[in-house]
Amino acid sequence: MRDEILLMDNNKLTVFLAVYFILIILTCLPAASISSDEATGKQEVGKETRQQNNPYINAEISIRIISSVNKTFGYDILINGKPLVHQPSIPALSGNEGFSAKDKAQKVAEFVVKKIRKNEMPPTVTIDDLNNMGVLK
Repeated sequence: MRDEILLMDNNKLTVFLAVYFILIILTCLPAASISSDEATGKQEVGKETRQQNNPYINAEISIRIISSVNKTFGYDILINGKPLVHQPSIPALSGNEGFSAKDKAQKVAEFVVKKIRKNEMPPTVTIDDLNNMGVLK
């Protein structure tokens, strides 16, 4: 009887291990297929498709500098005359105040337009970006 229990436990362990390894193999297959796509250059085709499907590449994009709280400035970005971005405050910073000068708001708005033209949506702005542009001084 004791031998039968051990044999049954060994069979359960064997089945468990077999199922476990099959699941591991199946979860690794999609990652392997992505790697093979990159190796064959299919990833580049995706990038070209993304460029072709970019709705902003030939769009009319305009910037409007706006007044904000405490005599500061923000910006609006319009696509074909329709508002896409309304940014009355400095992006990436807490608070409601905008930029201290119109030219600083303009510089950041132009940076955002470049991201939109590349179809980088949403067109985020980081503190590092602001520091690199020198608009926080």
